[in-house]
Amino acid sequence: MNASESAFPKLVAAEEARPILVVDDSRAQRRLLSRTLTKWGYETIEAGSGDEALSICASVDVDFVISDWLMPGLTGVEFCQRFRALKSERPAYFILLTAQTEREKLAEGLESGADDFLSKPFNVIELKARVRAGQRVLHAQRDLIAKNRLLRRTLDDLEEAQGAIERDLKEAHSFQQGLVPERFRALPGADLSILYQPSGHVGGDLVGMFPISENRYGVYALDVAGHGIASALMTARLAANLSAVSPDQNVALTVYASGQRAMLPPAEVCQVLNRLLLEESDTDKYLTMILAEIDLASGRIVMAQAGHPSPLLIRADGRAEYLATYGLPVGLIPGAEYDETVVQLSKGDRLILYSDGLTECPGPDGELLEEEGLRDMVLANRHLHGEAFVAALTDALGAFAGRTDFPDDLSAMVIERT
Repeated sequence: MNASESAFPKLVAAEEARPILVVDDSRAQRRLLSRTLTKWGYETIEAGSGDEALSICASVDVDFVISDWLMPGLTGVEFCQRFRALKSERPAYFILLTAQTEREKLAEGLESGADDFLSKPFNVIELKARVRAGQRVLHAQRDLIAKNRLLRRTLDDLEEAQGAIERDLKEAHSFQQGLVPERFRALPGADLSILYQPSGHVGGDLVGMFPISENRYGVYALDVAGHGIASALMTARLAANLSAVSPDQNVALTVYASGQRAMLPPAEVCQVLNRLLLEESDTDKYLTMILAEIDLASGRIVMAQAGHPSPLLIRADGRAEYLATYGLPVGLIPGAEYDETVVQLSKGDRLILYSDGLTECPGPDGELLEEEGLRDMVLANRHLHGEAFVAALTDALGAFAGRTDFPDDLSAMVIERT
């Protein structure tokens, strides 16, 4: 026995230094088990009965037990049940020492919470193998608990970060909504109505206007490629470049010393914005847009189209046509040039500038609305005006899509000559 024991190396790692509780009413059997385990580097505690073992477990952190089955008072099975209740969800390993061989008895031991069995009298090699197996199980359980705790902390941190992001996004949403002027504005000779609904907290669409003189206004509709924060930041930058409140910063305006303003030709403004975006090395964003100058007194509109969907012109008598000049997106090709087109709005005519979120709105079957579907929607609601028209158009889009959370930003500006 001693020669065999001395052949075994020290088996205990620092993290496995908790004592092994040896429970047996036979003092000789306890001492033999303890000496063997001690030579392998394990610390042991001895108990002569199940009651004594329970008392020890109440005051000492024990997670590994080797217990005899048949003992006066609490049997090994009864002690195992109470030990499991004491440990609750904490990892622990329990080996029953038994001379039992019947399957029914062994099943009873397993149901009581035992993890393994060791025959009496025990074999040193078998004892070593079963103890090492138990330690591996305990190590795996401890490791799993530690990882679960780390995962829980990580999830808590992620939830906290997500909460902060959500709060920031809500503030960004409010800020971006503030970039869009009032949804309806009655001007001398025309009404301007706006549809603006980002697909998320923030979007890449923007519609707006800025005054030039008493009867002349600049209007624009643009769509920055992509979604999310980067696109929203770009729209904020473009809103500053086409500012209505800071005309000195508006790249479309020339402000004279007298305070009078003049708008550069829309095609030239698109060239300026194209150059500004390409000069910025920290972004690869580009955008489509329509920029126009409106003379409310005459109804004359001069506009440039830079890759944006073609405006829809609805005449007072119900005739509808798309005005297409196309052009390259802004911020995509150096030296891009843009054309202008002139539209004459008579009383009762409407010009609708819109993003592709409308024409590319998918139905439940995946089919897109496209230009023909948008034209039909507009004509079906042309008896409505201003905010009522925009609301009806939004409802019609929702009915077509079968949803109110659209996959892309929706934006449009309706200019109606009154």
